[in-house]
Amino acid sequence: MTHNPYGGWPPPGYVPPAAPGPAAPVGPVEYHLNQRPGAPGWWRPAVGIVSLALGFFIVPLVLGLAVLVVLVAQGDSVEEATNRFADTDNVTPLVLGFLNVSLASLIPICLLLTWALHRLRPGWLSSVAPRLRWGWMAACFGLAFVALIVTVVVAALLPSTGDAGEMSGELNEWTTTTRDFVLVIVLLTPLQAAGEEYAFRGYLTQAFGGIFAPLGPQAGRAAAVLLPALLFALAHGAQDAPVFVDRLAFGLVAGVLVITTGGLEAGIAMHVLNNFLAYGVALAYGDMTSALNPTGGSWWQLPVTLTQSLAYLGLATWVSRRWGIATTTSVLEGSERRV
Repeated sequence: MTHNPYGGWPPPGYVPPAAPGPAAPVGPVEYHLNQRPGAPGWWRPAVGIVSLALGFFIVPLVLGLAVLVVLVAQGDSVEEATNRFADTDNVTPLVLGFLNVSLASLIPICLLLTWALHRLRPGWLSSVAPRLRWGWMAACFGLAFVALIVTVVVAALLPSTGDAGEMSGELNEWTTTTRDFVLVIVLLTPLQAAGEEYAFRGYLTQAFGGIFAPLGPQAGRAAAVLLPALLFALAHGAQDAPVFVDRLAFGLVAGVLVITTGGLEAGIAMHVLNNFLAYGVALAYGDMTSALNPTGGSWWQLPVTLTQSLAYLGLATWVSRRWGIATTTSVLEGSERRV
């Protein structure tokens, strides 16, 4: 030990070594790694994934109980009230509204987990900005519409992509129920689609990206895209193989978009427009129950889906690069991100 003429230990100017712990990412941080500069602890994303799954089931139960109390107070029996808002085999505007609000609740759940569990500002869940980039999102709606036009052309050249029994072939009559469906779709479907994107392409993408990042950049990106897409497809319930693959393909493309554009905006725009189209066609020519419970899918549906998704992926990625949309963040220190 070197002699200290001033006596005692440590000597003047001594700086103790930093405590060991997970190293914060250095260099530009991609979207799927946004959780890593937060509070340290390998267990945090694992706890977050479980908490999100629990919230996915608990919040609808709480909302359902509140709706049940209101309906029973208005004179319904418990069985009648439960069927009115939870019978997905006979979808009504109230059922669709309940489902949309339940899925929209994933937005505050994910923001809360980002803030409370990872000690990060919630904006880092939206994009690398860190916020929703509204101008870019508006542009993405336009790009999604262009991709949709291309899809309609391709669909017209292919055999039927669904069960012909689900579509009447004639325009449905306009009723007060149709009006109520339109109001629910216009007001709540964007929030429902955003809720799914915040959960699957937002929180889960960052959680899996952070967990697998130590295995290498490619492993982190692959896990961030593949695992949420698989869970997204499974979360849509019982479905046949073509419908499952269709959902999986959508999730994969949306997951790639999050990384190539640096945020959730492109995925939200595509998701909202897809749901508007599906619900609109169901109201005009079919029924909402079949739209929410697809079981008669066709493998001919995949070329149509892939045309739309890949066209949109190419357009959104190309425009984002031309416009200089940020895909990484220059904030390198965790302390600058944390709450």
